[in-house]
Amino acid sequence: MSHNFFMNLITIEKASSYDREEIKPAIIRLLEPLGGMRAFVKPGEKVLLKPNMLSGKPPEAAVTTHPEVVRAAIELVREAGGIPLVGDSPGVGRVDAVAEKCGIMKVIRETGASLAEFKESVEVQGSGVFKRFDLARGYVEADRLINLPKLKTHEMMTMTCAVKNLFGSIIGTAKPAWHLKAGVDREMFARMLLEIYLLRKPDLNIVDAVTSMEGDGPGSGDPRHVGLLIAGINPVAVDVIAGEIAGFPNKLLYVERVAERLSIDGADRAAIQTAGISPQEAKIRDFRLPHQSDVQWGLPPFLKNRLRHYCTSRPFAVPEKCRLCGICRDACPPGAIEIKDGSLHVDYNRCIRCFCCRELCPHAALDVRDGPLIRFMKKYI
Repeated sequence: MSHNFFMNLITIEKASSYDREEIKPAIIRLLEPLGGMRAFVKPGEKVLLKPNMLSGKPPEAAVTTHPEVVRAAIELVREAGGIPLVGDSPGVGRVDAVAEKCGIMKVIRETGASLAEFKESVEVQGSGVFKRFDLARGYVEADRLINLPKLKTHEMMTMTCAVKNLFGSIIGTAKPAWHLKAGVDREMFARMLLEIYLLRKPDLNIVDAVTSMEGDGPGSGDPRHVGLLIAGINPVAVDVIAGEIAGFPNKLLYVERVAERLSIDGADRAAIQTAGISPQEAKIRDFRLPHQSDVQWGLPPFLKNRLRHYCTSRPFAVPEKCRLCGICRDACPPGAIEIKDGSLHVDYNRCIRCFCCRELCPHAALDVRDGPLIRFMKKYI
């Protein structure tokens, strides 16, 4: 078969739980149509496994890639002769502390793998809208890259899966600057994510959708048992199939929309082949979307600026939950949050509606308030 066939071949497999005796055989079956792990890893190669380690939450919260998925991937890499390293750059906190809390550090110790701490970055020249990226050295210089995303909703991008997970190659302290630079416009942010992907393409993507997150993801949503694993070489094609399985409306999938407009390989559903169980059989019923936060589609820029308070939702603090820890303030890209007089205040003229504050709040102390136009649409349309 042709190389292009395998590039856009997406496999789907059932896995009812994270039980160690079930998850590894399920991943082996998942990878069989792609040639197995040995098709991607050669003896002696340093293989970076890139899970989602957004924040230090326990596995059952479904915020991070489950440690048993990481364990199975480590073991399969080692069986193929590779040297496994596990790395990511969390949105807040040291990677070792986050890995400890989400159960991945325990797996690293038990398997003898290494933790790749993304402390140093290297400059990589871009060829698109963004001319330069500073990416983690361990991410760029690994011989092989295996992406291990979690299927979740995302209040800004609607879905976070394979392409969005690669944003972890940006070292945590630099993430707010990218949100500020590209996050005002969701499609521009999607383009930035795609340009990161094109600079360092993963060799393989394995999606943890055994327990996904629905609702107000990626950090404040609700776990949803789905019982699936998804794999493929092309993360754009992986995301197209993941979005189809989850039932996300195409108009809300910004990464896929931008990839299609730019004719990036993998965006054309007609060119994607599937193996294992069919997407129709895998379909998740009534998967809850994230909070609708923006009804500015199609408005010219001058109207967007004038009507943003009416057309967008905005975060606000829930006083009884807020502990004034300052994490949201320190992570806010435009610096729109401050603590004064014993409470949290948001400057909505500066707020870019990226919802990083909600994403990273460890106490679920930020909620969303709809603009008047959104409230009208929800009530009457």
